[in-house]
Amino acid sequence: MIDKFDKRKHAYKFAILILLSTVFISGCTTDFFGRGGAPAAKEETEPKSAPPVPVIVDGIRTSYADLVEKATPAVVQITSTLKNARTRKSSSSPFDEFFKQLPQRPQNRQPRQGFGSGVLVSEDGTILTNHHVVKNADKITIETNDNKTYEAKVVGMDPPSDLAVLKIEGEKFPFLKLGDSDSVRVGDIVLAIGNPLGIGQSVTSGIISAKGRQTGVGDGSFEDFLQTDAPINRGNSGGALINLSGELVGINSQILSTTGGSIGIGFAIPSNMSKSVMEQLIENGKVRRGMLGVDIQNINSDIAKKFNLKDANGVLVSNVRKDSAAEKAGIKRGDLITAVNGEKVDDGNALRNKVAGTLPGTEITLSIVRDGKEQEIKSTLGEFDLPNDKTEEDSSKEAEDAEQEESGKLGLNLQPLTPETAAKLKIPEEVKGVLVTGVDPNSPAGEKGIMRGDVIIEINRELVSTLEEVRRAISKSDDKSALLLISRGGRTFFVLVKPKSGE
Repeated sequence: MIDKFDKRKHAYKFAILILLSTVFISGCTTDFFGRGGAPAAKEETEPKSAPPVPVIVDGIRTSYADLVEKATPAVVQITSTLKNARTRKSSSSPFDEFFKQLPQRPQNRQPRQGFGSGVLVSEDGTILTNHHVVKNADKITIETNDNKTYEAKVVGMDPPSDLAVLKIEGEKFPFLKLGDSDSVRVGDIVLAIGNPLGIGQSVTSGIISAKGRQTGVGDGSFEDFLQTDAPINRGNSGGALINLSGELVGINSQILSTTGGSIGIGFAIPSNMSKSVMEQLIENGKVRRGMLGVDIQNINSDIAKKFNLKDANGVLVSNVRKDSAAEKAGIKRGDLITAVNGEKVDDGNALRNKVAGTLPGTEITLSIVRDGKEQEIKSTLGEFDLPNDKTEEDSSKEAEDAEQEESGKLGLNLQPLTPETAAKLKIPEEVKGVLVTGVDPNSPAGEKGIMRGDVIIEINRELVSTLEEVRRAISKSDDKSALLLISRGGRTFFVLVKPKSGE
């Protein structure tokens, strides 16, 4: 019985072993030879993988690869070549003296190159970039994402907005659709695409940190930047800032940095402004902007009280220029502009851009507050022209030779502004007042930023042209603060200063 049982047991084991071996061999055969048999036919009938889709985990998007794949072909690298660049300075090598003794061949000036980025915004090869990327370039070379190169021609440039439009020959180029930058909100996620430091195309991400930013490049510039913390470095200028719909909402333009690299404060020109400038450059070769002809400034509650205003909501007119649209409309110094065509303006930059975005010759309606009373004034806009004013530095330097006659409660050295002095400092003839010839940096006026070369036109809304009038106007101040109207470098603005006591 035992022998039979053992034999049957071994027979079962042998049968199972054969069965397993058959399954194993069959599986190996499929793996090793599957490309030639029926399984290969099965592979051919399998559907291709679907295009990438957003990866979302617990409601959070974890990848932007689909956006990047669609957007990057429209972002190009720009190489600007300046042919007549100076050669590099000689090194301090000990061999320099030796080579100086040998006959020298004439040295050709080496071309200088700069790198930046641009964005294709039309399939016909139209490219948006920054003016400073292609300024003064003798040759502009475009390299697309597929490593093809083209020579670009300039359609038009607009220094005030730092925008330029280029064109390359070809058709059916990949391009980015311009989105509505006005609908962008602080906190929206954005991607920056460009060619930082010339290393090749790179993508960074961040959010919109602020809107309506102004970096203060100058009176001749128009700025309404989107601020972002998406890392932007040199070479990113002219690149794309896109939203999560893959639309172009900004042209990367500037960074604020203490190191020369990104510290998370970057600025992009809004797509709506870019579109307006681009369309005018393509159609007319230049950009026409409306001009009101006023100096304006933002105010605080203290200055508002000086003008009997209920609040500080609006933009204060500090000067009305002669023969300007504002003067013809009856706008006066001290008016508070609160709206244009019914749209509120919260700061000077918003007013300036709104007026500049309107064609010359257009009639607009200004809502103002004058002596505490609200009213509306209609004005037909003039045309903006780039200022050519003397710089503050020049005026201050030439003021060094002026005779210092008085130092008072403001911490200023002052003298009457004579026609001779005004001509020497190239101060406009219509500016009358007293000249600042020295400033105590620790004085009330110094702390408020008043500079040598400034002209004080008014104190507490009274015109001043002599030192006695200055003292008298300050003594009348009932709340111990003096409202000064200052002229500097062609601009006029109000400053509130608290004079020293006991002098």
